[in-house]
Amino acid sequence: MRPITYLLPFFDKLISERAKKISERLILRVAIASYILHLILIALANFGFIPMENKFFSNPISAIYTPFSFILLYEVYLLIFYLPKSISYYIGKQYEIITLIVIRRIFKDIGQLKLSSNWFNITSDLQFTYDVLTSLILFILIYWFYKITQNVIIQGQSSPVEKEDRIHQYIRLKKSISVILVPLLLFLASYSLISWVFASISDYLNGINAFKNINNIFFDEFFTVLIVVDVLLLLASFFYTDQFYKIFRNSGFIISTILIKISFSVDGLVNNALIIGAVLFGLSVLYIHNLYEKNLDAK
Repeated sequence: MRPITYLLPFFDKLISERAKKISERLILRVAIASYILHLILIALANFGFIPMENKFFSNPISAIYTPFSFILLYEVYLLIFYLPKSISYYIGKQYEIITLIVIRRIFKDIGQLKLSSNWFNITSDLQFTYDVLTSLILFILIYWFYKITQNVIIQGQSSPVEKEDRIHQYIRLKKSISVILVPLLLFLASYSLISWVFASISDYLNGINAFKNINNIFFDEFFTVLIVVDVLLLLASFFYTDQFYKIFRNSGFIISTILIKISFSVDGLVNNALIIGAVLFGLSVLYIHNLYEKNLDAK
């Protein structure tokens, strides 16, 4: 455990309430600045000052996509922030992130809508409909996920703490993983952005659609990292608990994360179905896990 202990002094600097507030203010300022910059680019493109033919720069509503991207980065930080505190809230943040990705996609595609009587025959309009319904369903599912999680926390406050030393060791492990994740994800975000910018410039010069798969930038790789972290936490949990229902819950959350990761590789209705299925599966696993706990408490 000594290598893990060496990382703990960095925890308060990177993942504390103070660091959280600083990150929140910084991201908010960057989001506002990026929104204004995107609006300026749209205005310049519409007046013909810059040669932007992509619809991403034709409608002011599409500019909301840009600040939403930075809000998503803050959600990633919150996910790391909650990792040492609660596995359920950590998973809940994953669901919030994928929901915000769907909402961000709505803002991007809303400028490409073709209002006509053939609404359900136009691919872009149909995808917009899928995304709107998906975001609403996810909003409801996440509400129930947090409601179940809060009930468990309230019940757990009155129950005796078992194997306290092992629990503290597990928390220290999660804190150490959080410290590692902060610079790793910052590097991943920077690398993804720089790679996409250079690829977009190259594609634009060659007459290719420069904004293809823009929704998958960073987050495809991000959920791959989350799968690795979730598997590591699952394996580590075997040292701290032998309760079947907790191991099954952690395994189920990994499956849920994998389904979200797979959703980035497909388009259309299958993408939406995988996202909803992932959150619904995680909600079901948590609900059944809580039934196990209530049954054990009643004995």
